[in-house]
Amino acid sequence: MHSDRLPRVLIFIVAYNAEQSIQQVLTRIPPSLSRCNAEILIIDDSSQDDTCRKAHEIVQRHDLPFPTTIMYNPENQGYGGNQKIGFQYAIKNDFDIVALIHGDGQYAPECLPDLLEPLLRRDADAVFGSRMMSRLSALKGGMPLYKYIGNRILTFLQNWLLCTALTEFHSGYRLYSTAALRRIPFNRNSNDFHFDTDIIIQLLRAGMRIQELPIPTYYGNEICRVNGMKYAWNVVKASLLARIQNLGILYERKFDIADPTTNNPLYQFKAGESTHSLAISRVSPGSRVADVGCAGGYVGRALGAKGCRVTGIDQFSFGRDIGLDSFIQADLAYAEFPIDAGTFDYVLLLDVLEHLPSPEKFVESLRFSRTSGNALRVIASTGNVAFITIRMGLFCGWFNYGLRGILDLTHTRLFTFRSFQKLFEQAGYNIEEVRGVPAPFRMIFPGALGKVLEKLNRALIYFSPSLFAYQIFLVCSPMPTLDWLLNKAEVGGKEKLRQLA
Repeated sequence: MHSDRLPRVLIFIVAYNAEQSIQQVLTRIPPSLSRCNAEILIIDDSSQDDTCRKAHEIVQRHDLPFPTTIMYNPENQGYGGNQKIGFQYAIKNDFDIVALIHGDGQYAPECLPDLLEPLLRRDADAVFGSRMMSRLSALKGGMPLYKYIGNRILTFLQNWLLCTALTEFHSGYRLYSTAALRRIPFNRNSNDFHFDTDIIIQLLRAGMRIQELPIPTYYGNEICRVNGMKYAWNVVKASLLARIQNLGILYERKFDIADPTTNNPLYQFKAGESTHSLAISRVSPGSRVADVGCAGGYVGRALGAKGCRVTGIDQFSFGRDIGLDSFIQADLAYAEFPIDAGTFDYVLLLDVLEHLPSPEKFVESLRFSRTSGNALRVIASTGNVAFITIRMGLFCGWFNYGLRGILDLTHTRLFTFRSFQKLFEQAGYNIEEVRGVPAPFRMIFPGALGKVLEKLNRALIYFSPSLFAYQIFLVCSPMPTLDWLLNKAEVGGKEKLRQLA
């Protein structure tokens, strides 16, 4: 909000076939809100009755204490689509807060002053009126039992999926700061009734503060226009998609929102059975290790704890506090391996090769960079593009990239088990180990559930790695180059001749 003026509040009334109730809604808005520079916006979403004319007559006939604007959608935009237009109006006209109420009178306008307070104090970015904060008050207010039970069940599921503790996800009485609305792509949300779920998920992913306050429940003669089963399916689907998006299995652009208040890097250490833990276990204590694509040094620090000397190699400089012995900054996309691989016992290529335009040239340059014949091992990993969810998506005609996972937006190459092995075999490497790695369930389902899902995934990998492995883990060793063998033959020949002389 601008500190040099009073906050401007837009009371936004979404209206559809509200001819009988719009007057009651307008005349019940507390006049005290005029101190907030409040204005009213009514958007009639192509009603089939005279809602727009009725609203205009009320504004003309009653001396409302607020400037009032009436709009009409020539084509029905849907409950969510109507909200988008009103929110855009609030942003374009420099309002500080937008308060959403319904034209059917289901939400009491008298509650607006109390609901506004947290936003005026800047204690919240969004305030929701909840009918479920007081035990059984919703039923006493006339909410049908089946709706009450459905509301409770859906809210429980959504809280579990989104790791939240809201008392109600399904109230339409909501107030937002326009600063929060500017931060989220609400324009990409559904035009249907689960727009309200979409915007909650966006606020959560953007790190916005949501506060709930109790409101009374009122059910009158309004007509319910929500298809209950369709609505339930849509809100659960959206919540589940938002929860598993970080796995990289599924992706929805509207939920691609970063929280600037948390230190949540794109690439993190993977707990449980992962390419990170497998690589660490394969490296002998005290070894010399090159960690290519070292990111924040998660693997390097774990190896340092084993007494290893770790050199990080990455295109980005992460500073000196990432816990590595040395660091080389190099863009590997268009360069060869930047150091003599023969100075290391292990080279780690964990989730690196899929980012390069020519992995073939890179692994060849790694092999040819070695000037000594030491027993070097290369440990590599990548996503399995033949993973079951990718196959199912293709079967349904769905294939899109996301922020992380197998279909990371920055991936230029995709691999199956066979093509990943061939990459190294054809570059002159001996394959020593290939195994499938389960999906990082522990990252998305902390606790017992994540462990159970990981064990189940591991069991399925045993039967079909190509189908059920989320990632491919490979250990190989470079074969000597012809130049190295030629040199050894020349030296060996001279030595042999001396022995024979």
